[in-house]
Amino acid sequence: MAKEIKTAPAEKVIIESRPLFAKDNFKIMIAGLAVIVIGFLLMMGGASGDPNTFKAEEVYSFRRITLAPIVIVLGLLVEVYAIMRKPKA
Repeated sequence: MAKEIKTAPAEKVIIESRPLFAKDNFKIMIAGLAVIVIGFLLMMGGASGDPNTFKAEEVYSFRRITLAPIVIVLGLLVEVYAIMRKPKA
């Protein structure tokens, strides 16, 4: 024979929910995303009308090889800051 175990009725648990990020964090995230997009836009270009010609000065320019990756990494750092920043109380 199995014994019945009587338990108390289930209590309602109320959990306070609040957003994961504050409004300021989202603003910083959008700014970081804009910086990343600017970096990718700086990397674009170098198209040639003739596919048989190669212009090394356009493809390997300072803007595409050095500046654009630095801007993208800065945008990623802004994103990390926005995620790690604690909202003000």
